[in-house]
Amino acid sequence: MRLKRTACIAAIAAMATAGLAACGSGDDSSSKGGASTGAAKIKGKVGIILPDTKSSVRWESFDRPVLTAAFQKAGIPADIQNAEGDKQRMQTIADQMITNGATILAIVNLDSNSGAAIEAKAKQQGVQTIDYDRLTLGGSADYYVSFDGTEVGRTQGAGLQKCLGDKASNIVYLDGSPTDNNATLFKQGAHEVLDKVTNYKKVAEQAVPDWDNQKAATIFEQIYTQQKGKIDGVLAANDGLGQAAISILKKNNDKIPVTGQDATPQGLQNILDGTQCMTVYKPNKQEADSLVSVVTALAKGQKPQATATANDPVGKRNVPSILLKPISITKDNVKDVITDGGVKAADVCKGAYAAKCKAAGIE
Repeated sequence: MRLKRTACIAAIAAMATAGLAACGSGDDSSSKGGASTGAAKIKGKVGIILPDTKSSVRWESFDRPVLTAAFQKAGIPADIQNAEGDKQRMQTIADQMITNGATILAIVNLDSNSGAAIEAKAKQQGVQTIDYDRLTLGGSADYYVSFDGTEVGRTQGAGLQKCLGDKASNIVYLDGSPTDNNATLFKQGAHEVLDKVTNYKKVAEQAVPDWDNQKAATIFEQIYTQQKGKIDGVLAANDGLGQAAISILKKNNDKIPVTGQDATPQGLQNILDGTQCMTVYKPNKQEADSLVSVVTALAKGQKPQATATANDPVGKRNVPSILLKPISITKDNVKDVITDGGVKAADVCKGAYAAKCKAAGIE
């Protein structure tokens, strides 16, 4: 899906959250200044644990500030911390949050096994849990809030297909971490689109442990050497992995279509440069607002309004979910991410990118 106007993004946001209004707070009050009459009925405190700072800049640059603002507006006390890629640290943080009064715990797991252990321990202590952004396989989360992972992959696949056209093409897949269920869904969605194109050939595919960008660069360089540079497109699962591939391509004076995800400043700059074909924009505010609405309902003793279910094949259950729709971003609509508040123009339009931003209609 490609949007040409910012108004389209606003419309999608409205549709995505319309079904959640019944369980949202709607209060415009700060957690510091006290909740309004409606929010005063809310009892509880939420603990939110983000995964790391290396796999993507989104967690600290985008998710944390948006989540902080959303929970302050709802009048719900929120403790937001980052596990810094350490599974034991995440468990310790969870324990401390519960000790300090958290009645609801939302986590972005580092892997399903450690995430499931955190959720099981929380459940034993009467704490309700929510999977945020990543589904914990074999876990016991009461709800799951994220973007539709398979649709993200389809969007990436369709984007790469548009950039490659119908000509015969050799494609390399740089998948996300094998311990992240989202990476599995992204891969599935991309293959649903690209495997149907008979002129395309998968010449290599490899998962990148822990979404590590340095490992991704090493992996792609090895693949590039093995294929003797005969690669026409790269399906990279996020902007970090895409940048890793682009760095190796530049090193070899090569330029081919590369996908991404998260609409990071680096990814948008690459799109303006023409070194990245597209990225996937997942408005953080939509995801944060959806989490707020689930937490608000639970804190009021109500049943949140799920809009979908996510299958957990390990736990053999369907988890009540809110799955939002991703947005394809190309050079034609880079400005929509900035106008929508996804990133700041100042973070993208630096130095040589000032002129490129102006040419793309970014003020």
